[in-house]
Amino acid sequence: MTTKKEEPGKDLAAENSELKGADTKVVEDTEKTKPEAETSSSEEGKVSHTWLKPDEDFDWDLENTVEGSYSDDERAKMEGQYADTFTEIKQGEIVEGKVVSINNKDVVLNVGYKSDGLVSASEFRDLPDLKEDDTVEVFVEQLEDSNGQLVLSRNRAKTQKSWEDINAALDNDSIIDGFVKSRTKGGLIVDIKGVEAFLPGSQIDIKPIRDYDIYVGKTMEFKVVKINHEYKNVVVSHKVLIEDDLESQKSEIVSKLEKGQVLEGTVKNITDFGVFIDLGGVDGLLHITDISWGRIEHPKEVLELDQTINVVVLDFDDEKKRIALGLKQLTEHPWESLDSTLEVGTKVKGKIVTVADYGAFLEITPGVEGLIHVSEMSWSQNLRSPKEFIKVGDEVEAVVLTLDREERKMSLGMKQLTPDPWLNINERYPIGSKHEAVVKNMTNFGVFVELEEGIDGLVHISDLSWSKKVNHPHEFTKVGENMEVVVLELDEENRKLSLGHKQLEENPWDTFETIFTMGSIHEGTVLKVGEKGNIVALQYGVEGFCPAKHSIKEDGTALKVDEVAEFKVIEFNKENRRLVISHSRIWEDAKAEARVEDFKNRKKEAKATSSAVKKVKDSVEKSTLGDLDVLAQLKEQMEDDEKKSK
Repeated sequence: MTTKKEEPGKDLAAENSELKGADTKVVEDTEKTKPEAETSSSEEGKVSHTWLKPDEDFDWDLENTVEGSYSDDERAKMEGQYADTFTEIKQGEIVEGKVVSINNKDVVLNVGYKSDGLVSASEFRDLPDLKEDDTVEVFVEQLEDSNGQLVLSRNRAKTQKSWEDINAALDNDSIIDGFVKSRTKGGLIVDIKGVEAFLPGSQIDIKPIRDYDIYVGKTMEFKVVKINHEYKNVVVSHKVLIEDDLESQKSEIVSKLEKGQVLEGTVKNITDFGVFIDLGGVDGLLHITDISWGRIEHPKEVLELDQTINVVVLDFDDEKKRIALGLKQLTEHPWESLDSTLEVGTKVKGKIVTVADYGAFLEITPGVEGLIHVSEMSWSQNLRSPKEFIKVGDEVEAVVLTLDREERKMSLGMKQLTPDPWLNINERYPIGSKHEAVVKNMTNFGVFVELEEGIDGLVHISDLSWSKKVNHPHEFTKVGENMEVVVLELDEENRKLSLGHKQLEENPWDTFETIFTMGSIHEGTVLKVGEKGNIVALQYGVEGFCPAKHSIKEDGTALKVDEVAEFKVIEFNKENRRLVISHSRIWEDAKAEARVEDFKNRKKEAKATSSAVKKVKDSVEKSTLGDLDVLAQLKEQMEDDEKKSK
């Protein structure tokens, strides 16, 4: 089949002439084949039309005849070739497209479909060198939109392809590349082919990372460790790649280790109990006690992160791959180089490194320490804790008391630097002498006071006051206050001094004995109410004890605190300084006296009545008969009165 080509120089007028001639011929042929025609004329000035009747003998299937057409086989072959020019695509799949054209807004792609697709140029920002005929992958969003346009997306193709690659990386435990975009809480955000993944800080490296920002903007290798398909979350790790590489190195390093071997390492991590050293693929622990011969509180005092040091292998475990390292073992023990002139009685100077309940350790040189026992810190017997006397960091002098170079032990003393205050104690503190002391400590049984540095004494609670009953020393004095005392007893051998305070005054109980006599009544104020009785303040500062049954008032109620009442002395003991009083005894005794007086009066009246009756009897014998009746009546009346009085 040939197609007539249009000659570029053909005259337009000639072409129109041919078209007119063809039209005329068609009309003439039509008139011949259709002799019966209906004509219609229009009004003047209008075109007239001729309506032709269809020829019933016209063959409308003429084009399907063999003449001038294809055979069935040729037609089928041609249709097949035509169908092969189109690619069958489905919505939601990724296809390859060829760039047809590029403008500022869109990129036209040919994906082999019946129509081309448009993709926004913004989706090709990562391909600045994109040009026509380049091939890219796109995602088929819609085969036809409302305008019949094929809708494609390169971003969705990238995302779906990325998810397929990420899932494949997780299933196959393969390595995938990613770009670290930014830092977030607890880690980093990694871009893996358009999909954001989370890289925890603990999964960045085998060593702790202090600055996450140094990784931002870098392209690194990762392994996918977790995918949450519901929330489209991906967690990756870079640490596992390093661990895989180091695992083989660890076995090789541990297999070559020997005790006493010196290795070079880098400080990887510092804790309270020690330092982890990176030995080039395997970690070893340098315990705090193996860092320095001297005593240190924290490894940071000696080492710092990323510092390179030499360490010696102390021990290791092949199975658990644990390695114990030492740093101080690289130098000679300080006791070996200790001054040979150091001996018992030598004065030394150092720094307090530890304070315990039993004493303190003085470091003379790094690694050489001596114990100052609490009893050797001061001549005072009242030193309860070394912390009250000394603290860590103090620089002090001491005297060597014992020295054992083989056992590397030494005991020191501080009080030996001053004279013993107990020498000639009898001359300075004879019995009966009066002194002023400072209250240092109090117990339930007394007060400890200091007369001078190293000279302490005890004032027993019973020797604080003559008149006041002291339940605890804090009722009488306070720590730090001055107190006048008198020496009662002195034991130089055992270094004990008994003191008294009340002995500074005469015993007032000698005078109280003449005032608070048995049965005497005194006014007092209730100070304290207890179950067994009340404490009552009497005159001259004396306190008396009123038993509970003696604290009942006449109306049946009990005495209360701060209530003023009269009390009768019912017991006085000068030796034990005990004064027992009673309020109830006063009104009870008054009632008893009243009953006795009433009894005496009744008895006196009865005696008088008896005398009168006797007189009447004596006079009856002398009375007349008329008087006898009267006398009899009087006698009966008097007898009745006598009975009543009895």
